[in-house]
Amino acid sequence: MKTQSISQTNYDTFIHYVKSQQVERVTIKSRKVEYQLKAEFGGQHYQTPKAQPQTDLVDLLNSQNIRFNIVNDNTDTGSLIALLLSSGLLVGALAWIAKFSTESGGIGMGMGMGKSNAKVYQNGKTGVKFSDVAGVDEAKQELQEVVDFLQNGDKYRKIGAKIPKGILLVGSPGTGKTLLAKAVAGESGVPFLSMSGSEFVELYVGVGASRVRDLFDRAKRQAPCIIFIDELDAIGKSRGSNPNNGNDEREQTLNQLLTEMDGFDGNEGVILLAATNRPEILDPALRRPGRFDRQVLVDRPDKSGRLEILKVHSHKVMLGENVDLERIAIQTAGFAGADLANLVNEAALLAARNNRQAVLMADFNQAIERVVAGLEKRSRILTPLERQTVAYHEVGHALVGALMPGGGKVSKISIVPRGLGALGYTMQTPEEDRFLMLEDEIRGKIATLLGGRAAEKIVFNQVSTGAGDDIQKATDLADKAITQYGMSKDLGPVAFAKNEEQFLNNSTFRRVISGEVTAKIDSLVKEYIDRGYEIARQILSLNRGLLESTTQTLLNQEVLEGEQLERILALVKAPKELSEFLTQ
Repeated sequence: MKTQSISQTNYDTFIHYVKSQQVERVTIKSRKVEYQLKAEFGGQHYQTPKAQPQTDLVDLLNSQNIRFNIVNDNTDTGSLIALLLSSGLLVGALAWIAKFSTESGGIGMGMGMGKSNAKVYQNGKTGVKFSDVAGVDEAKQELQEVVDFLQNGDKYRKIGAKIPKGILLVGSPGTGKTLLAKAVAGESGVPFLSMSGSEFVELYVGVGASRVRDLFDRAKRQAPCIIFIDELDAIGKSRGSNPNNGNDEREQTLNQLLTEMDGFDGNEGVILLAATNRPEILDPALRRPGRFDRQVLVDRPDKSGRLEILKVHSHKVMLGENVDLERIAIQTAGFAGADLANLVNEAALLAARNNRQAVLMADFNQAIERVVAGLEKRSRILTPLERQTVAYHEVGHALVGALMPGGGKVSKISIVPRGLGALGYTMQTPEEDRFLMLEDEIRGKIATLLGGRAAEKIVFNQVSTGAGDDIQKATDLADKAITQYGMSKDLGPVAFAKNEEQFLNNSTFRRVISGEVTAKIDSLVKEYIDRGYEIARQILSLNRGLLESTTQTLLNQEVLEGEQLERILALVKAPKELSEFLTQ
């Protein structure tokens, strides 16, 4: 049924229609009158504001014999009453919340927002012991003292010694900081309260500080006790860094933490462990003695440490007779504990995928390549020219790298695409752990990186985009040699840049220097790159025949490694300019 629209008229017009017998029916409401004209006058619907007493209007309609009805639609009064009731309820609820939250420490605290949601492990039942942690013997020795204090505190108190109030675990991601904290609790057998730094900070100012108070109150009631805060930098960043200069919830949380650790009230029997990979941004007041008295470095493991970690993680894995964990430890220089755990798991998955009953050395070799270079992408089809370009490029890296000092042994060349963008790769395996790089090794590294581009230029007389990553790495290395390591004869041992992050991306920034010095640095970086590229070109030109034959073999086999590759690289001849290049 179609709804007819209602037009607006004034009251005088309505009275005129009534007296002239044009109105069919009328509906009288509290504030308006609705009416309809007779069919012969159009039958339209109208409404008009009510302008005279209802009794007078009723008398007029009766005198004209017009049908009407009266509707009691006093909705405004009802709405007003409903509004008043709802407002009263809202005010009462707010008053109740305000009273409840005042007694509990702040808005929202009464509903549990100010309570710490720390995970509690009673009696240190974290499931981790020191025997489950390997490769960080020095850090374990530092923390063993904490365990001994919690178990035999009287020995320390008699001599007047005090255990550190706070112990800060610092190191790169994946080195085992959280695992060490769990091991401390597991060995000591005391309650262990664990929280992440991000769990303290909320939208409402004061919630984080309340959670810190609640956390320490719970710990004091269970003393001796260990509190562990992971990713401490979430709340421990240096104060004064708020760009808005306003009330910063994170700073209030930090202030409360500082007070709880070393304020008027003591924390006898409560030891705070914390972990971070960004110690350089922590507030100085947090790192001072009396709060975090001791910083324990959890570094990447050396070869013996990697071997112990591999033994721990492969304990429950069925290993084949040909698995040489010591060899794997040598090949995985730079791997953290988490990387090695992932490596063992990847090797086990590969063995299971191939329906083997035990994990073989071949599985570990494939797992290392997968972790370092990414997953094989044999479905990525290259054109014949692209495949040739990649092969010459990788062989160029290998032939140049075979003559360079300190770069590690070239152990494999592959033109099987891997990862996001690697169309091929040349793997160099270090013979031993290295902690320093000499000048000639840096020059050799740059030349090796540019060997692929030089091979493309020699063979095709043009270059491809495949050398983009190599150029970036070579440029970064040359820039660091000049601006951080002071290896330029012209500029001398002056640091023009410094590391911004200690354990993360090792990003750097340059201090303010003159335009003249900046131009000189850029010139010297280009000189480093040009010399490296030139010596790589000379090596490949001298070994052009070996470059061609090795590339054809690689195109046929896709992979070169083992004794076959060793025989090829033993044939590489060194140009007479090489010694001058390495010692200049």
